[in-house]
Amino acid sequence: MAQKRKEESEFKVSDRRLFTSDGELRDSADEQAPTPVAATAVATERPPAATSAPVAPPVSSIAEAAPNAASAAPESDVPEPPSASEQQAQHDAYRQSSRELDKRVELNGHSAKELEMSFERFMASLYMTAMMHLGLMHEQGGQPGVDIIGARQTIDTLGMIAEKTKGNLTPKEQGFLQNCLYELRMAYVEVTNAIAHPPQAPGPHTGTNG
Repeated sequence: MAQKRKEESEFKVSDRRLFTSDGELRDSADEQAPTPVAATAVATERPPAATSAPVAPPVSSIAEAAPNAASAAPESDVPEPPSASEQQAQHDAYRQSSRELDKRVELNGHSAKELEMSFERFMASLYMTAMMHLGLMHEQGGQPGVDIIGARQTIDTLGMIAEKTKGNLTPKEQGFLQNCLYELRMAYVEVTNAIAHPPQAPGPHTGTNG
């Protein structure tokens, strides 16, 4: 049984990452939107599924545990949003707290701009999350793990963002988002295909020498 699991976990997927294994943005993607990696990209070997891949629950269990959100939260139960004055007060308090944090960062010799969030950084965080779920990236000092359901949900989130922001992005932002989706979907297909169709171990040699 252990031998079978080992054989099922030995497959390779193409490394099409926008980031290094340490989570750093590659130099080629720092100044412009990333471009699709050639089909001959360096292959990376997935870790053994027997030690890193969590067991996915049955689809029926997932469906029962996640009822329709609309029916679970009747409109009458939705709390009233805060008033305009409450929102403004909270916004001002948040900005003040952020400025104080920026000052502490600057005093420690770092740039406060490193903390600023941009659309590309938001997409990059989702990209890296999906790659970690696919077992193609991992935190420094940690072990790779596979969560196919988590990977699919993260990729679907990027797809939803692409639909909701259509027509509101700059060409650079649009290119970055589309390349993230392209590479993640390709990696997802490769990983799921490798899991569903693992390489078969060669059978015993039965031929005769001439």
